[in-house]
Amino acid sequence: MRTIRLMIVEDDRQIAEIQRRFIERIDFVELTGIAHTLADARDQIDVLQPDLVLLDVYFPDGTGLELLRELRAGDSPSDVILITAAREVDTLRSALRGGVFDYILKPLVFERLQAALQRYQQHLSTLDSLGDVAQKEVDALLPRHPAEPEPANPSRLPKGIDPLTLDKIRDVVRAPGDWSAEAVGQEIGASRTTARRYLEYLVSADELTAEVNYGTVGRPERRYRAVSPP
Repeated sequence: MRTIRLMIVEDDRQIAEIQRRFIERIDFVELTGIAHTLADARDQIDVLQPDLVLLDVYFPDGTGLELLRELRAGDSPSDVILITAAREVDTLRSALRGGVFDYILKPLVFERLQAALQRYQQHLSTLDSLGDVAQKEVDALLPRHPAEPEPANPSRLPKGIDPLTLDKIRDVVRAPGDWSAEAVGQEIGASRTTARRYLEYLVSADELTAEVNYGTVGRPERRYRAVSPP
């Protein structure tokens, strides 16, 4: 299993600390450095040559997109995942043009970061194993070709989502207030992990909103609320 050498570039020291603690929980990732300014990030990336950079967008001395363009123009071997509060479409377009591996919106959730790093590790492992490539291997590394769209079935629930359990959770979260995964799990007699899987599905379906209450440093709690009807 290949180890990912990773660097955090984040001006908010509390958020950088949360990211550091998340990274410590992932055994195939090695943290090489943390930078709180773009100037420091440039120096550290140049010296440490990390595989991957977790990069914010907004800094007092510029933007992460500027650094991204510099890395690409300089043919840097470091890949980039943007972790940002920037929800503007133009920012996303610039990031995609700059070749980011992933784009994660704040507040950062551990499971989302872990999934991104697992995909990145698989990406590196696949590249390392290749010699000359065939088209099918290129297609596996790149986003799905438009000629081969993902089959769609809007009525089918994702794997691991049971309609009866989903309806129970819908009934619970219709009550006013914010809900944690632990509280919902207690209401339906399920584990926090199970409840969270269903809650995140409802967020993706725009039935719930979610935000993170950071509270004590390093122990963020995701809270869910039903979307009010228009």
